[in-house]
Amino acid sequence: MKDDLKDKAKSRELSLIIESSPHIRDKDTTPKIMYRVIISLMPAVATSFYFFRWRAILLILISTASAMITEVLCLMARRRTLKTVLDGSAAITGLLLALTLPPSLPPAMAAIGASVAISLGKQVYGGLGHNIFNPALVGRAFLQAAFPVAMTTWIPPVTLKVDVATYATPLGNLKFQNAIALGTLTPLKDLFWGNVGGCIGETSAAALLIGAIYLILKKTIDWRIPAGIILSLSAFTTVFWLINPDRYAPPLFHLFAGGLIIGAFFMATDMVTSPITRAGIWLYACGIGLIIGVIRLFGGLPEGVMYSILLMNTFVPLFNHYLRPRILGERRPKK
Repeated sequence: MKDDLKDKAKSRELSLIIESSPHIRDKDTTPKIMYRVIISLMPAVATSFYFFRWRAILLILISTASAMITEVLCLMARRRTLKTVLDGSAAITGLLLALTLPPSLPPAMAAIGASVAISLGKQVYGGLGHNIFNPALVGRAFLQAAFPVAMTTWIPPVTLKVDVATYATPLGNLKFQNAIALGTLTPLKDLFWGNVGGCIGETSAAALLIGAIYLILKKTIDWRIPAGIILSLSAFTTVFWLINPDRYAPPLFHLFAGGLIIGAFFMATDMVTSPITRAGIWLYACGIGLIIGVIRLFGGLPEGVMYSILLMNTFVPLFNHYLRPRILGERRPKK
């Protein structure tokens, strides 16, 4: 009897289990990751309501709903299961897009942008995991091209209590209104807390950083991507600020102003459109930071986060192909 048990145990030890990949599984799933990102954006949503009241909430609701409806329609057209609608990927696209919109934007335009983000930024490539560009930024780029006036018309937050129809953002004030020479550069404390004009979810660096820290602690995003963006942008802007502080803003201003924080921590870190190799990650991140610096300092636009991330998204397949580590014993192909 004992010999039979020993033989059975030995056979179990020597048995070879054959199954398809993946062979290493993680406890995280797509819905867990997506809803974790949504949770991390709740401080930004709360501050958007505080500074812009119901305008912000309306844009968020319409953009998110439009993204999810478009997801359903695209899946039905492709004859795919509708289960993925609830995985959070469409909702996070609509939410991120809304947070990068001006509070004065008509709700219909937000709906159009969210629809484009899902259809042309995601589903046209085959759905989640196949898209080349960040879908939310695709939607915003479309709105920027289709409705340039509406996308560059700003109103002040209600906390400022100023009676003006339009209001310059900190970067617009720096670029077009000679803020440094006139001494009207936006104070860093206002940039940090969000008491400035701008997109509804980009103004408060404090709220975004709370969510970013949560994602880093949960290991949902790769810390090297925002680190590379921040370091490269800081180094680039510091050089010119030291050369001519009467013309160029200090590096801390560039870190807290505009969409740098939301872009670096919530958009550039998208798992689908960011590199998977260590060298690729640093090249990708530093490239984004440098392009942002070039556009802000020398370009015709006050902001460059959106275009920088979209441009570097195009290099991700090359980074993944040429910078992947070699398997042990693998030889480089002969030219």
